[in-house]
Formats: sequence, structure tokens, C-alpha cells
Amino acid sequence: MESNERETVERASRGDEQALSDLLARHLPMLEAYFRLKTGPALLAHESVSDLVQSVCLDVLSELGGFEYRGEAEFRAWLVKHARSKLSERWRYWQRAKRAQDRVRFASDRSSGASLEELLACFLTPSRNAIGKEELHRLETALERLPEEMREAILLRRIVSLPYTEIAKILGKNEGAVRNLVYRGTARVALQLDPSPPEEERSPPPDSGS
Repeated sequence: MESNERETVERASRGDEQALSDLLARHLPMLEAYFRLKTGPALLAHESVSDLVQSVCLDVLSELGGFEYRGEAEFRAWLVKHARSKLSERWRYWQRAKRAQDRVRFASDRSSGASLEELLACFLTPSRNAIGKEELHRLETALERLPEEMREAILLRRIVSLPYTEIAKILGKNEGAVRNLVYRGTARVALQLDPSPPEEERSPPPDSGS
């Protein structure tokens, strides 16, 4: 999987259209889930999740030629860096003025990754692994109630699947602090979704960098 990812990134960086398409399709579900749970209602009043994702994809494609692939985790961290930057950029835009913007759309029906529902189902117990619109709304509400830093740590771990080492770099914290944020935040969310939290969330995770 790692070698396939590297090859796809390298081909995409040379302008291979099929590789570019495959690369975007592979990571669109993760970016969509991240934006959906990260973007607040104030910004969503002006921007759609799909537009934010597509805008990040354009940014990534324009800089891909200068990216040096060092592993899947670092690549996903690079994508999230662009996503975080995009949110800040759009906030500044809407705070400055209310003017029209050109929208560029990508076809996302070729996505080969996990669905949004599958990504979000990681918060549910095995007996409740199906997630509908009502359940999704409850999950979004539960995440919105968390402190910003705690919510960000959870999204980077559960949705983006970054190792704690990469999350620590992004948040400027040590790994122990990040693990604590993820553990306590996930426990809070799980308690709101199910009175019996998943077995793996009943005790803090072991101390490893994976």
C-alpha cells in the first residue's frame, strides 16, 4: 500500500492525469469528513463542504510538483495542513467582504476510499456500526460541543488517521498531551452517542507513536 501510494504521488507530481485522478479519489472521503466536522455553521452558511474540498485539491495539485514523498502519514499531514490553511483563508475572506467567488468543481463520484458514513462509524460501538442522517447529526453536535483543540486532535486521529507523532507536530504539543486529548474527547463523544462506550475507549491507549 505504501509503495503504491508513493508511486501514485510521484506519477501525479509529473503530471500524469490518471495518477492525479486516482490520488484525489483516494483521499476525497477523508478530506470531506474532516471539513464536515471541522467547519462551523457560520462558515458553512457561505461555503459548502464540497467546495472547500475541491479548493484544497486545486491547491494540492498546484504544489504537488515540489512535494517530496516520505510516507503516507506525512502525505496525509500535508493534505491536512492545506485544509487548515484553507479554512483560515476562507474565514478571512468572509470577514473582509461579501463578494462572489469562482467555484471549480471536481467530479467526486469516482471516489474509491471509505464513505463518509464508514469514516464516522469509528465513533460507534460494533453493535451500532450503521450510521444514518439522525446519527450523523448527533455526532456532529457532540463534536461541536468539544473544546476546539480537543476536537481537532480527534479529527486528525480518527478521520485523517495520522499517527500521534504527526498530530503533536501540527498542534505543537507532546504526544502524551495529544493522546490525552484524543482519549478524553472520544470518550465524551461516545457517551453522548451510546451509554456503553466501545471497549477500546474504556482505558487510555498504550504509549506508542503509531
